[in-house]
Amino acid sequence: MRHNLSQRDAKHIWHPLTQHKTHAKSHALSRASGVYLYDTEGKAYIDAISSWYTAVYGHCNDRITGPVAAQMQQLDQVVFSGFTHEPAVRLSEKLIARLPGNQEKLFFSENGSTAVEVAIKMALQYHHNLGAPRPVLLAFESGFHGDTFGALSVSGLSVYNGPFEGMALEVRRIPVPRDAAATESLHALERVLEEAPVAGFIYEPLVQGAAAMKTHDPEGLGKILLRVRESGALLIADEVMTGFGKTGTFFASEQLPLSPDLICLSKALTAGLLPMGITSCSAAVFGAFYSDSIEKGFFHGHTYTANPLACSAALAALELLETAEMQQNIARITASHAEFARKVSQHPRVREARHIGVIFAMDLAVEGERYGNLRDTLYSFFMDRGVYLRPLGNTVYILPPYVITNEELQKLYQALEEVLEFIR
Repeated sequence: MRHNLSQRDAKHIWHPLTQHKTHAKSHALSRASGVYLYDTEGKAYIDAISSWYTAVYGHCNDRITGPVAAQMQQLDQVVFSGFTHEPAVRLSEKLIARLPGNQEKLFFSENGSTAVEVAIKMALQYHHNLGAPRPVLLAFESGFHGDTFGALSVSGLSVYNGPFEGMALEVRRIPVPRDAAATESLHALERVLEEAPVAGFIYEPLVQGAAAMKTHDPEGLGKILLRVRESGALLIADEVMTGFGKTGTFFASEQLPLSPDLICLSKALTAGLLPMGITSCSAAVFGAFYSDSIEKGFFHGHTYTANPLACSAALAALELLETAEMQQNIARITASHAEFARKVSQHPRVREARHIGVIFAMDLAVEGERYGNLRDTLYSFFMDRGVYLRPLGNTVYILPPYVITNEELQKLYQALEEVLEFIR
């Protein structure tokens, strides 16, 4: 039965981000360990994107699974409205100590999209509670923040948004800062501020993940954040992808001059073991909801909010991230990416190579749609070489688990160099 898993899957399952009429059958996996995924035929693949940036400490890491297994025998799930528990409290204490200094409160949800959804609703209700409603949200062009309706509204990728144009929240967009001056971005921002009362600005700090790992200037972003704050709008840092060490610091926001008012977290938060999202906020934001008036409260809740097992996974993951070993691994991968970027950047088939922290990306000098034939060709090329990647159009990127060895990194780089000789 195991060997016809793909055929059984095709009978009833609708996969995400998939056009099933043109897409080949899903690849059947049987297990995972460390940096490797194993299919039902026994072939191993390096998980070069940490399973969408989640399993950054490797798969089935017993330093994560052990505490969760123990928690399963004590408290598995409980409603978080009216109850609390030790894993959630311990996580709140440990995470607040690591977040930018102005963060004071945590609101739990279940994934990155819901963490963003919560932040958007908080920003809109914040101004409503203060008696001066602001209906407009601000975002970067080509940003991606999730696919629930609010998160979709502030995202700028047409492949996701197309069928829902005109049905979303009111959002204005500005270009990402190309340099330290951020002239184009600031001019666009001024036009928006003149026309509309902005409630909040949501941004992916330093790198736009779904936009093919496009990086932007930190000094220029800092100027944008300062101007937005001067306008009275809230700053919402979407660190769902960038958080927990991926840009070289615990959070990308640490590399910017202003701390955000709200931060969205998920993905590596629980080391890829269990779903959970967190939206953190400053005392000032929380204060706008703290009232004798019930209607000023934040009436948002999910069944699995602050699930004890997910909290235990997040605690274990945070403790692992803080170890000297893991910090050294991040520094080692960062240095290795920098060296490889220098090596391939002059190749005639590389349009641009860039890196930040454990993230490396290169744009191939060939045209291709985001989910078109080129993407499928590249995907198969890497899988044939035992490397799991998800190219985005003509962009190939890697974001490996922090536990990857130098030898395994070299295998990834070799596959990237080989694809440069393969494409035409």
